[in-house]
Amino acid sequence: MRTARLVLDGWRTGDDAAEGTDAHWYAELVAERSAAAARRGEPPTPRTSGRPTPDGAAQSVRTLAATIGTPLPLHPVRHTATGAALGYCGLVVGRSTAAEPELAYEFLEAAHGQGYATEAATAVVAAARAVGYRRLWATIRAWNAASFGVAGHLGFVRDAAATAAHPEPDDGRGEQVWNRLDL
Repeated sequence: MRTARLVLDGWRTGDDAAEGTDAHWYAELVAERSAAAARRGEPPTPRTSGRPTPDGAAQSVRTLAATIGTPLPLHPVRHTATGAALGYCGLVVGRSTAAEPELAYEFLEAAHGQGYATEAATAVVAAARAVGYRRLWATIRAWNAASFGVAGHLGFVRDAAATAAHPEPDDGRGEQVWNRLDL
């Protein structure tokens, strides 16, 4: 998929997290996620336990690469002009179902605040609509104003009934709010 500034394509896999590989920037993204969680005072989880090892990052990228070409792809997002990796965006089962998947996106901190998440997610939503999905979900932590902003631009609405129907134990990371987009 392409947008005015972005290309959502396939993962570049390799055996390590050497500079310039997708595993390298993915490891940086996980390190940033972990540092942000620590700043918020959240307890570590498997997703926020620091920078993955080079082998761990490479394995994660191979797993993500396997989603390309499936009904639920998760694409790396690159800047069209430079080819620089910015983050990822796509559809996942997550807390939902394959019939009504979740929109997922996460970007390197240097890419925040520039509209890349909204632009990439708009392309993913359009592709989901084109292949016949009728509803998408986005589960967002209550403190994550930026993600609520992206979801709002796309037309997602907070769904109190779905949030109440899917309670999660308080693990110190904040309430998970369900947001719905009827296509």
